[in-house]
Amino acid sequence: MEYRPLGDTDISVSAICLGSMTWGEQNSEAEAHEQLDYAFSRGINFIDTAEIYSIPPRPETQGATERIIGSWFESRRNRAKIILATKVSGRGDATWLRSGGLPTVLDEKNINYALDASLKRLRTDYIDLYQLHWPDRSLPLWGAGGTIYRQPTHRAEVPVEETLAALDKLVRAGKVRSIGLSNETPWGVAQFLKVAESDLAPRVVSIQNAYNLINRTFEMGLAEFFQREKVGLLAYSPLAQGYLTGKYLSGARPPGARTTLFERGQRYEKPGVEEAISAYVKLAKELDLAPAQLALAFVTSRPFVTSNIIGATTIDQLKSNIDSIAVRITPEIEQRINEIHQLHSNPAP
Repeated sequence: MEYRPLGDTDISVSAICLGSMTWGEQNSEAEAHEQLDYAFSRGINFIDTAEIYSIPPRPETQGATERIIGSWFESRRNRAKIILATKVSGRGDATWLRSGGLPTVLDEKNINYALDASLKRLRTDYIDLYQLHWPDRSLPLWGAGGTIYRQPTHRAEVPVEETLAALDKLVRAGKVRSIGLSNETPWGVAQFLKVAESDLAPRVVSIQNAYNLINRTFEMGLAEFFQREKVGLLAYSPLAQGYLTGKYLSGARPPGARTTLFERGQRYEKPGVEEAISAYVKLAKELDLAPAQLALAFVTSRPFVTSNIIGATTIDQLKSNIDSIAVRITPEIEQRINEIHQLHSNPAP
């Protein structure tokens, strides 16, 4: 396993991070513990979760994933060996996340409430990387608006200064070691860095956004923050919710697969997506690689990627995904990938 610095901190994380959002929904606690044990045995020291998980989000399973990780920590007694990342929800109407049925916003009261609840579920007294799951301001999220910016639909926003001040108190209290963003834009990252510099607040060290062969929009504005500000990418959805394995081609719906169960794959069912996926699957077969391993290896190989967040519902999937760390993206393979990208650029942003 390869290890990389998390921003400008003294924290080193594995180049592959274990994602967890299926635990408590598609995976039982025992299955999740098996995945955690195996990933740890392969050198993965980085686990990512969120207060809102399991996915799809619903009141009945909210917090289940954190509770499962917490029980693993308690039984294995290995908390100090793991870099743990979790997230506080941005502005939204999931009123079941907060006491009193209030909406979520990124102010001090909400952040403190969310963090204390996460710490309790995770059975720990600190978080290594605390992330804002999505912005407080109004934006098209998770591919809903593509790459087109639209005028905000609401005026209320918690100022970045207020959010950072709340996070600064948590860092000073020792409850949080570092902070990160998620589902952010270049403007948002720039604002957080600007305010941190002027107010002497903690700097963000990472940004967790979607990044994969059919969504490389991160390269067009956000990647430069790694080079100039040491804000690296924690790439989520590197397999495009499994679509890049080819298992959904021609409308297929394998039993037990996420889109089969929940029909939440609209981001990857836009015009042009199927043609792009077919081209990458064909290339993988020519290279005698599993399509998933080609897709994962590409993400891990990008110089601005701090860690590639993989997920699996079976232990065999997990083994294969971790094995992608040994796949080398040669200049020749990268050229073939870029040729496909030129013809099918970002059909699923």
